[in-house]
Amino acid sequence: MAYKDILVVADDTPECEERVGVALRLAARHEAHAIGLMVREQVYVPRYATSNLPSSFLAEQREVEEKARARVREGFERQAAQAGVPHEWHTADGDPVKAVSLFSRHADLAVIGQDNPESAGFGTSKDLAEHVVLASGRPVLVVPYVGTYPRVGERVMIAWDASREAARAVSDALPLLQAAQQVVTLSANPDVGARSDRHGDIPGADIARHLARHGVRVEAQRLNAREVSIADMLLNRIADEGIDLLVMGAYGHARVREIWLGGVTRRLMQHMTVPVFISH
Repeated sequence: MAYKDILVVADDTPECEERVGVALRLAARHEAHAIGLMVREQVYVPRYATSNLPSSFLAEQREVEEKARARVREGFERQAAQAGVPHEWHTADGDPVKAVSLFSRHADLAVIGQDNPESAGFGTSKDLAEHVVLASGRPVLVVPYVGTYPRVGERVMIAWDASREAARAVSDALPLLQAAQQVVTLSANPDVGARSDRHGDIPGADIARHLARHGVRVEAQRLNAREVSIADMLLNRIADEGIDLLVMGAYGHARVREIWLGGVTRRLMQHMTVPVFISH
């Protein structure tokens, strides 16, 4: 398995440039095709609400949006050309979750930005990454809105709890894991012995053995600290070991515009300090 096409969701925000840069660096490393996508969410506005607005105001708004689209496209294409990555550009109107999920199903990986509560540029959509990973059937790489990430995937941590979702994430991330310099599987507060129905005798040992057979340089770690939340445990270990990518399964399910995610996933999505590769 290899990544052949990587989708990146672009928008008119300051953090977009770094997100696109992460996607293009991954595309260059894996000799993949990059797909840029910007979605304009169409919000229904009753006719009576716009009937009293001058036509010049509506025309100005459309012009502002078109300029924003052109600006984002130009930025993506400029970065892609500088990176020497084959690429294409798309725009879409409508529900961002449906549009991004559709494009994601025709790519190996979707790169989406973490929600920034202080950002509201054109093309942004709340909880987009969480919705897409649950709806698309494809893995998502979520890039934090703060910081720069020039070397994503050199030192990788896998949040391993031997669940179906974690196994799916490991499989989807295999090209990244094979290219990494170091991979650590971390089992946080695992149940062992008679209480465990999935970890085996030594938590993390079986998945480490499996990855080693795929050529991954991997080390299995186990951490017990019942007084600390698993999310904080992972965040602390990421900082201590200089991890630049976290791989984990996403827990939950989505309906039309509602979302449920497990507490660990949700907290990590809100407080991430490195890009997070999630799969469902």
